Amino acid sequence: MALNPVFAVVGHPNKGKSSIVSTLAQVDSVAISSQSGTTRSNEEFTISLGEAGFRLIDTPGFQRPAAVLKWLKAHANSAEKRADAVRQFVSDPACIEAFPDETELLRPIVNGAAILYVVDGSRPYGAEYENEMEILRWAGQPSMALINPIESERYVTPWTQALGQYFRIVKVFNPMQDDFDQQMTILETFAHLNEAWAEPLQTIVSALRDQRRRRQQDSLQLLTKLLIELCNYQLDQKVLNAQQAETLKPALEARYFQKMKAMEQQAHTELKKLYRYQHLQSDIFELSFEDNLFDTEQWIVWGLNRKQLTMAATAAGAAAGAILDIGLAGHSLFLGALGGGLMAGGSAWFGADRIADYKVLGMPLGGYEVRQGPVRNRNFPYVVLGRFLWLTHALQHRNHARRDALRISEGELSEQISALAGAEQKALHRAFDRLVRQKNISNLEEVLAPLFINPPSD
Repeated sequence: MALNPVFAVVGHPNKGKSSIVSTLAQVDSVAISSQSGTTRSNEEFTISLGEAGFRLIDTPGFQRPAAVLKWLKAHANSAEKRADAVRQFVSDPACIEAFPDETELLRPIVNGAAILYVVDGSRPYGAEYENEMEILRWAGQPSMALINPIESERYVTPWTQALGQYFRIVKVFNPMQDDFDQQMTILETFAHLNEAWAEPLQTIVSALRDQRRRRQQDSLQLLTKLLIELCNYQLDQKVLNAQQAETLKPALEARYFQKMKAMEQQAHTELKKLYRYQHLQSDIFELSFEDNLFDTEQWIVWGLNRKQLTMAATAAGAAAGAILDIGLAGHSLFLGALGGGLMAGGSAWFGADRIADYKVLGMPLGGYEVRQGPVRNRNFPYVVLGRFLWLTHALQHRNHARRDALRISEGELSEQISALAGAEQKALHRAFDRLVRQKNISNLEEVLAPLFINPPSD
């Protein structure tokens, strides 16, 4: 990489420096705490995509800025000597011992890093911060101030007025809430600190936008694979006689549904990794397979209710009937479409209380084979779809600085389906009808794609 801009994120302890680094670097492993002094040494994060990138350095907070400034003034009696005094301070063994935090945070700056000074916009401005800002001004590096409204924006205005006297650029940035576009705006602003950085930073912003689109496509492929695997999964085991087959039924059902849950959980874990969440604790409402019964009240919050499912089945049946009419050159006067729709709709909830069948099959050479699955319940693929889409949406709109657990208890899938064009809705219902009948769907990814263009509303 020919050019790699470096930014040292500095400021008073506990003002959200690490949160800003975590969000901009898209890394959820940065130590963040309400306790002062969480960061004790410099930690560097490299953001690179292709040949473009930049580095963020999370630093300790200022601890004794007044004493440091006093030392600097004693070693520089004119402006042209100030930057040299800062370099001398950082390398002086006595200063390293007496001021470990300040020498640590200033080291990347004297080595060429630009300065990102972070303050808390929910706390009042005080003159004690002027020692920190004066030290940074002495360093002579390009600088910018970020106001982080940790709890509120109550004091943003006075902070803006004060910071403007020390920094050429002052921006308000909330690393917990600001969306992707706002984050990209901050990165683009960094380019104003050094003209030579404009091109590589613009390249990395473009690359990050491309990465976001690729993640959406990768999420779509992950969902497609999950739906096909879940809807086709079956568990077989050989037994000696019919009595043994009946005795084995509870254990085989338990293994079957445990595997189904594990497959969904693995897909959700892969989805979190796709969005660079390695440590995120998530709590998504667990699917209930109690006694292989369909818990309607639980599942409706993710899939479709009785009326919606009947309409979906009708649409899928009508689509199948329409193909029959086309094959007969229209001679049935669309009676096939009408009959197919009514038949499918009427049977949508026939046997819907059972998710998957348990069968006992005779073997040609003697003995039996018991089989649990595959899925027969029409609502099942909608439930899986709703849960996956809402987790995707939550990850897309969550910043890496947040350390709270992700809790998703329900979603409104029907609204997303209703937002699709009529032909797209029919294609989805028909595809899901084929899924629960274990029929091949060559264009499932294409059918699901519009749902990623129309994400769930907040």
